[in-house]
Amino acid sequence: MAEVLKNSEWKKEQLKKILKELHEGKSPEELKAKFKDLLANISPLEIPLVEQELVKEGIRPSQIAKLCDLHVLIFREAVKGKGKFDELPDGHPLKTLYLENEEIVKDAEMLNLYSATLADVLEFKSFNDILNTVKDILAKLREVGRTHYDREELIIFPYLERRGLNAVPAVLWRKHDEIRAKIKKMLMMLNDVPEDWRKFAQKIKELASELATALIDMTFRENNILYPTLQTLLSDGEWLAIKLQEKEIGYYKVEPPDGWRPNVEPIYPYQLKASITPEKMMELPSQMLQELRERGVQLRQDTYQVAGEDDIRLNVGFMTPKEIDLVLNTLPIDISFIDKNDRVKYYSKSGRIFPRTESIIGRPVQLCHPPKSVHIVNKILNAFKKGERDYAEFWIRMGERLIYIRYFAVRDENGEYIGTLEVTQDVTKIQKLEGEKRLLSWESEAEQDRIR
Repeated sequence: MAEVLKNSEWKKEQLKKILKELHEGKSPEELKAKFKDLLANISPLEIPLVEQELVKEGIRPSQIAKLCDLHVLIFREAVKGKGKFDELPDGHPLKTLYLENEEIVKDAEMLNLYSATLADVLEFKSFNDILNTVKDILAKLREVGRTHYDREELIIFPYLERRGLNAVPAVLWRKHDEIRAKIKKMLMMLNDVPEDWRKFAQKIKELASELATALIDMTFRENNILYPTLQTLLSDGEWLAIKLQEKEIGYYKVEPPDGWRPNVEPIYPYQLKASITPEKMMELPSQMLQELRERGVQLRQDTYQVAGEDDIRLNVGFMTPKEIDLVLNTLPIDISFIDKNDRVKYYSKSGRIFPRTESIIGRPVQLCHPPKSVHIVNKILNAFKKGERDYAEFWIRMGERLIYIRYFAVRDENGEYIGTLEVTQDVTKIQKLEGEKRLLSWESEAEQDRIR
């Protein structure tokens, strides 16, 4: 045990020496070669601890902040993991994930540094200035969950799940949510500083250390387990499909170029048919294989075929005509569609606020309204057809109910006017909503309905 501690202290001293030489202006490449053996055996979790010691020794956090880009270059072997990400072309989704992890590590380091400094200041003004910096860093880190983690959970994990690798994505998603919760908790705390700000600063330091450790640990897990697994299993077609989707969610402090486009068709998870071959299993990183063994996971490929003979290919996904009809009639709104010739072509039947009968199908929409309001109908339709407006809205009282009525111009991919969608909704209950409801409470709702 004493030998382990001694070795740990030695590594810290060597890391401090690297950072000090960086501070003195030494070349990162020179230091990288000089400390090659050390860097091959260092965990990225040790780096923030060393930086805190440097702060105590008199190097200001602002000085260390300027070195962050150099830190990542110096510690790239430790942070990067086993994947050959530098060989990937710019714009490849896997390279983007790796580059984002570099930014996450840098910001986690900065959070740790400034929060540690917060606990050492003696004046409230200095405390407040540093507190605002911590808030800014946290606000940025909150976007990790909304970009980097969301892309993994919503776009990438389905490719592993389709192959039967459900356990690892589930574990990572749970840890993502733990990090999101830590960030939210800290942000809420920082908005309510108590009178005893010194004690409060100590608490922030502890929480920031936990959060920074969790963030850096996650990059280490991703770079050493998740990303090498993805690199082994996913084809260019799958990566292309990921590329085509990822902009919808966004990126964390990285703007990848659009140039990467392999000459293949995109492949989405539901299109996968092949299972993981024994040869591919042997290529998986050892940590992934160990995780599967420890959990006793038996791979069961998801072979469900989402598109049947009766399904219609929609813009996104598939549905049968019966499913489309039932879905439209289950919406908590009533809708009507008027085509480009101003003829009523469709209306939903359930939950209608204004009555409709099938006799109106094919009828000019102008004849479906009282003569005194036809000029308003024409004004809306003309504005839609000319491209001057995309929607119109009204709300009226019907007894105790508030009715919200909206008209939307329906246009194709070229912007050509196709028709108008009318949406009517009773928003009485929505208007009265307050606070939050995050848990399912059917029993209490049923009791309330019974009392009413």
